[in-house]
Amino acid sequence: MNINQILDKIHPIKVSSKLKFFESFEEVSLPKNLLIIRSDKVEKNIYFIKKVIARTFSNFEDGEVTIAFGEEGDTIISLKSYILNQKGYENIELLEDCELYKISAVKLQNLFSTENDIANWGRKFAEQELIKAEQRFISNQQGTATERYLELIKKHPTLLQRVSLGLIASYLGITQVSLSRIRANIT
Repeated sequence: MNINQILDKIHPIKVSSKLKFFESFEEVSLPKNLLIIRSDKVEKNIYFIKKVIARTFSNFEDGEVTIAFGEEGDTIISLKSYILNQKGYENIELLEDCELYKISAVKLQNLFSTENDIANWGRKFAEQELIKAEQRFISNQQGTATERYLELIKKHPTLLQRVSLGLIASYLGITQVSLSRIRANIT
């Protein structure tokens, strides 16, 4: 997904504003397994996924728990770093060799202060990120593991071909054995 499509998916903006936006992005290629965001540091950049799948996870005493997956067109961001300039809660790992669009939070804030159209885009961006977080929270609180699995594959149909079953089980809050049983019962 190209940057023009990603920006429009969030909120359409005028061509003149979009051109200023384009000047601020850098296209980067990064390797598989890279931790692009770490919970132990303040992240200064925001990434938009051109081509890759990533996972968001947190470390707990019992191990790590996968919180979310991101695919083409999604954002890689630590909201706590972006909003409060503090260390975030999450780690974000690239699960494939990837292509991303990168913009620094400082450049983005400067665009917000000089371009009203981009500031409105930023408001929609923040609203969408908040809704995604709320949806993840609610979906993890309701339904059986089977229902959560079916919802996951409905929303992300290619996920099973791109992500290990261990990470999917972690996301669902179940063991890999339980996930295997669920998959066997469905097919």
